[in-house]
Amino acid sequence: MRWFVGVAAKGAVGGLVATGAMSVLMLAGGRAGLMGDQPPKRIARAAMAGDRHSPKRGERVVGMLAHAGFGASCGALYGLFCRGRPAPVLPALAYALGIWLVSYQGWVPKLGILPPISGDRPGRPVVMAAGHVVYGLVLARCLNRLNRARGGDPTTIRR
Repeated sequence: MRWFVGVAAKGAVGGLVATGAMSVLMLAGGRAGLMGDQPPKRIARAAMAGDRHSPKRGERVVGMLAHAGFGASCGALYGLFCRGRPAPVLPALAYALGIWLVSYQGWVPKLGILPPISGDRPGRPVVMAAGHVVYGLVLARCLNRLNRARGGDPTTIRR
């Protein structure tokens, strides 16, 4: 059980750091006029009470928190896939792009939150794909650093 928790915790930390890096790229894409509303904000808006398309008080904060939680959860899952071993970059990139495809070609448009990738505004899919590449790269890098910092043993706590 300790092994499971240790590996998942390192993955969650990696996922949180990777989400932060990805969010910086998304914000830059927004400032460049490529994004429109940020997807996490739109998802939060749809999940909050009231009309799913009307702006709501606090949706930006809820969106940021939900995005961080989703990124940390996906990182924890990837950490478990790696089982405390080195995280190669290519599988991490495939995992991150898979998250993007499942989300933005799957459940997000099915819930009517944003159009699918093929029908979205021209800039957003490019920014989001790049953001998920950044997520995958940073996730692999963080997991590898965390594993080395603890001698590869996910249950060891450095004091």
